[in-house]
Amino acid sequence: MTAQPKKTALHEVAATKAKPAKIKKGAYILRLYVAGQTPKCMAAFVNLKKICEEHLAGQYQIEVIDLLENPKLAQGDQILAIPTLVRRLPEPVRKIIGDLSNTERVLIGLDLQQRK
Repeated sequence: MTAQPKKTALHEVAATKAKPAKIKKGAYILRLYVAGQTPKCMAAFVNLKKICEEHLAGQYQIEVIDLLENPKLAQGDQILAIPTLVRRLPEPVRKIIGDLSNTERVLIGLDLQQRK
C-alpha cells in the first residue's frame, strides 16, 4: 500500500475552487509556494484568490506548492522566501514575495495595473 501525500485544507481549497474547468488562451498561470498552513501562507492564498476573482475571473489557474511536502520544487523557480507567488504565464515570469495583502503591489506585479 502506497502512502498518499497528506491533503491539507489549503490544498483542498486550491484544488476545488481556484482552478477553472478550462483555461483560456492568455490566462494567468500562477504558482503559490507555501510552507504548510502558517497564518502568512493562508493569508497569501486568501488574498490571491480574492484578487484573481476580482481582476481575472475565469482567466487564471492557481497551483499551490507546499515546500514542506516537496522541498525540491523550490529549486525550479528559485524560491528563497515563503510565501512566494510566481506568475508563469503570461511571460515574462514574475515573482511576488509576502502575504499579498498589498493589493496594488500585487496588481502591479501581475501587470494588471500600471505603476503610478
